Amino acid sequence: MPTIAEKILDGKAGEIVEREVDYIMVNDITGVPAFEVLDELAYDIKNEKAVVVQDHYVPNKDVDSAEQAKALRNYARKYKIANYYEIGKGGVCHQVMIESGYVAPGRLIIGADSHTCSYGALGAFSTGVGSTEAAAAMATGRLWFKVPETQKFVIRGEPGRYVMGKDVILHIIGDLGVSGSLYKSQEFYGSAIESLSLSDRITISNMAIEAGAKAGIIPPDDKVFEFLKGRVKGDYKSVYADDKESEYEAVFEYDASEIVPTVAKPFLPANIAPASELDVPIDQAYLGSCTNGRIEDLRVAAAILSGKKISSDVRMIVVPASEAVLLQAIEEGLIQIFLAADAFVSGPTCGACLGGHMGVLAKDERCISTTNRNFIGRMGHKDSEVYLANPAVVAASAIKGRITDPTELAP
Repeated sequence: MPTIAEKILDGKAGEIVEREVDYIMVNDITGVPAFEVLDELAYDIKNEKAVVVQDHYVPNKDVDSAEQAKALRNYARKYKIANYYEIGKGGVCHQVMIESGYVAPGRLIIGADSHTCSYGALGAFSTGVGSTEAAAAMATGRLWFKVPETQKFVIRGEPGRYVMGKDVILHIIGDLGVSGSLYKSQEFYGSAIESLSLSDRITISNMAIEAGAKAGIIPPDDKVFEFLKGRVKGDYKSVYADDKESEYEAVFEYDASEIVPTVAKPFLPANIAPASELDVPIDQAYLGSCTNGRIEDLRVAAAILSGKKISSDVRMIVVPASEAVLLQAIEEGLIQIFLAADAFVSGPTCGACLGGHMGVLAKDERCISTTNRNFIGRMGHKDSEVYLANPAVVAASAIKGRITDPTELAP
């Protein structure tokens, strides 16, 4: 069993296994249906394993979302969920899971949200499940899995200026397509991956699902261990693959120096092009989400925006991924930079990413966004367009009023 996925799941690719899970995460969209199942079956739950986060319609946008949030709140009280994150005390679920110490190498974590695969950046096997599966796991502490085959991605060399984890994963998705890793686990290696910040690695693992993958795993190293010091809950044991490439379903190799600031055009994350080849006017620039709302992302954008104004034809929305990120951005003076540039700054929420609120697009509007999906109607009207890019591209585009390679603004 050479791969990380096979070792954590303790089975060979293709096998069906039942395993104990470490944590189960649900949010305000997926949590209520899960608890309704538990109510119907009159189950007690393993409440120490449940993590419940209010994040998608935060703050509530209407009566329906307020009622949904109230229902989740009441369920958290009924089932005595200690790991409950109310508005103002958490943030976007995946950022909360990572920064609050639930995620660690070797752990098996599920979440009722497709981007749960983010946690693979710390060496965990994490994957999205449905609300009913989340309910079953909360009731029993266990869940069944089909052990996936694993694809290996080796990215060597040094990334160029303004090339971030977002560009690496968009480049890979552009090669594979949105189903090129269907029900497979991705593992990432190479000097370029090792040089990336943990934040950039989380971006890569976060978007593994956009190629159809069940998980996107990066072997843990000193950057992960340092991040976990004083933060991680409980003990953990790192898991690494055996050095047997013949056991991988496929091996893909890339030269990081050939990857440039990249944009995914509508209406698929695989529809990529270099930012320098696009000259598309935009109406909105969005910086945030579980993909690129961490402090490192805000720093990159603030450095570009410092002393400048966004285009008068553009509105820019900045959404830190958690309350902790927001506080740090205030302490570092980043929020002041965004406000001076005429950007709008919000507290943490998933709202705009799913077209819920706090940045919904009107007909024929275009948005350059650090989010993870650009499907038809993803951020609003079905006739709007979303272009995916890294924080540097988003900031440069906000200034110029059109999609822009940030090297154009470099001194």
